[in-house]
Amino acid sequence: MTDVYGPEKRSAVMRRVKGAGTTPELTLRRLIWRLGGRYRLNRKDLSGKPDIVLPGRRLAIFVHGCFWHGHDCARGARVPKANRDYWVAKVARNRARDSAAREALIGAGWRVETVWECEMKDAAGLEARAGLWLTSTP
Repeated sequence: MTDVYGPEKRSAVMRRVKGAGTTPELTLRRLIWRLGGRYRLNRKDLSGKPDIVLPGRRLAIFVHGCFWHGHDCARGARVPKANRDYWVAKVARNRARDSAAREALIGAGWRVETVWECEMKDAAGLEARAGLWLTSTP
């Protein structure tokens, strides 16, 4: 199956895919702030450059898009029909990188949490989970 866009249009579409400051990330940041948590963003000195870092609590939070990081929900399990081999390999590389970053942070004494894009739909559950992060000790 061929791509429905030409190379220039496909390039423009892919450039619009954001790596930081996504809607799920902003939603979680607002929630943490409202609950009293203070954080830093995208710390380059930590493995995997976590999206949200609460240094005093030694907590690193990754906000993952289900498709890009291969979550086991309906959206994450979907594999595009066009260029299937590329996308399967791409998501596998992302998952391996995520796992390595997680293990490195845990080895360095950090607590690591991953919030999936699909989990943003359950606001009450997410708020309860974030509340536990902020009340538990490192």
